[in-house]
Amino acid sequence: MYTRSTPKAEAIANRKWFVVDLEGETLGRAAARIAHILLGKHKPTFTPHIDDGDYVVVVNASKVRFTGNKLADKMYYRHSTYVGGLKETTAGTLMAKKPEDVVRKAVKGMLGHGPLGRAQLKKLKIYAGPEHEQQAQQPEKLDLSTVLARSQA
Repeated sequence: MYTRSTPKAEAIANRKWFVVDLEGETLGRAAARIAHILLGKHKPTFTPHIDDGDYVVVVNASKVRFTGNKLADKMYYRHSTYVGGLKETTAGTLMAKKPEDVVRKAVKGMLGHGPLGRAQLKKLKIYAGPEHEQQAQQPEKLDLSTVLARSQA
């Protein structure tokens, strides 16, 4: 019987920083690949119950692409917790006001919904434009087209 060993603390502590440019990328595909990195599935030390993923800095979130009529048809909902307090916003309106929230919601839906998923989401930094504040971490540029292809090979 095969037993998986838990990675050592030194292996988990060595997290990388990646920069992802979303210009011209489709939202769902990009979110799936970003979640793959945040979960740590690209590493040989992946363990489902341990936060072993890397940091991801997303730039040009305002230039992400939607397919079909999603800008007009896709709805985002929030509730004020008061009676009749359901608010809805289309994807086009939210992209115009807060493009970072569109990307964050897409990635959040692909992570776990417990304490581990919330911790993994904190390693995601999103910026609407091409500039970011993480130059001190010396992030590597990451091409999203190679993320899932490498792990499936």
